[in-house]
Amino acid sequence: MNDPITCFKAYDARGKVPDELNAGIAYRVGRAYAEFVRPRRVAVGRDVRLSSEELFGALTDGLMDSGVDVLDLGLCGTEQVYFAAFHLELDGGIMITASHNPVDYNGLKFVRECAKPLSGDSGLDDIRRIAEENAFHEAKRRGKMIPTDLSRDYIEHLLGYLGNLGRLKPLKIVSNPGNGMAGPVIDLLEKRLPFEFVKIQHQPDGSFPNGIPNPLLPEGRGATIDAIRQHRADLGVAWDGDFDRCFLFDHNGRFIEGYYIVGLLGVQLLQQNPGERIVHDPRLTWNTIELVAQNGGEAVQSKAGHAFIKETMRAVNGIYGGEMSAHHYFRDFGYCDSGMIPWLLLAEMISTQHRTLAELVDERIDRYPVSGEINVAVKDPLAVLEKVQAHFSGLPHQIDRIDGLGMDFGAWRFNLRASNTEPLLRMNVESRGDQGLMEQRRDEILNLIS
Repeated sequence: MNDPITCFKAYDARGKVPDELNAGIAYRVGRAYAEFVRPRRVAVGRDVRLSSEELFGALTDGLMDSGVDVLDLGLCGTEQVYFAAFHLELDGGIMITASHNPVDYNGLKFVRECAKPLSGDSGLDDIRRIAEENAFHEAKRRGKMIPTDLSRDYIEHLLGYLGNLGRLKPLKIVSNPGNGMAGPVIDLLEKRLPFEFVKIQHQPDGSFPNGIPNPLLPEGRGATIDAIRQHRADLGVAWDGDFDRCFLFDHNGRFIEGYYIVGLLGVQLLQQNPGERIVHDPRLTWNTIELVAQNGGEAVQSKAGHAFIKETMRAVNGIYGGEMSAHHYFRDFGYCDSGMIPWLLLAEMISTQHRTLAELVDERIDRYPVSGEINVAVKDPLAVLEKVQAHFSGLPHQIDRIDGLGMDFGAWRFNLRASNTEPLLRMNVESRGDQGLMEQRRDEILNLIS
């Protein structure tokens, strides 16, 4: 029973069912979480994957056998677990989801009190070790299962990020949850907002008949783009399976890189809250830094990844944090990421500024063209980083090692980093208003890597 448990990653547990994650492992992880965190009350939610119910039963048995009371949130998104943890001041939360992984995968995302993240260096490795040892203390009592519906409070919280709802225009919005968990939330928001939603792939379906929801991949965007053009919508929004990320499309069906959304949201929040700090990742930076400075804020760079962004936000009391990967974090949301708040703020921006999303981002895209994140599988990431650095070392440059290798040459820059979750190098290149230069340097680095 103390064989290695292989589904634990840098930020969560995720693996193929049943080989890497099954009911037996989930039970032991529930016991180990309770042993390490020592909670009294924990919120547990699950996505619509076909294996989620069985994993929920085993995980919560492990928690309750450890004396923990479980607040059963039912089918939901990851951010609803975060919301329960900070809104009810619980001792922790666990979400059963594999987000955008293949259909035969599932996983577990963990937080502790006040929705603080648990990562490999802040408890996950201990939970894995305790689960592997499979020797748990006996509890004095068995915990209770408490069905909990926080949908009303959650929707009120989301709407609280908007100003006067009467200022919102009757926008037509394409909504594509990819048969994940965002659909039920859109149904609730629809009752309170003047928007007309064109709903596609709307019903949660764990068989994912339209493919795994991952709009970060170009092949996952076609249905949203087609619907925007067919219905002449003002905006398109798509989500991954547990909707902790949202992806935006303008009225032409153009996918807008998450990098430019970070800048837009930073400006929006600074205009309402002057002088605050905005946290950003190091992959693409110039647009964000410039916009934050122009709007009287302070840009703070953090290592990429939700655990690092959240830690930095808490340390500097940042009002907002954004990653180009479409994770957006808000201080008033327990410093956690939300896939609902960003598109609501953008819809408000479009309504009140009387500008399309395209008009809001076009000048910024021209000013700072980017490669988009390019992922390359390599055997020895460290050797590749050294090779790329040596190649460019003869040019005047500044080096940033907050996360992987960042090199700034004045007119262009790049960031090259090893993935925390996959055996990949992730590359991003941007330039100052020179698309051709960006493409030239992008191809040059790709040739070096290959």
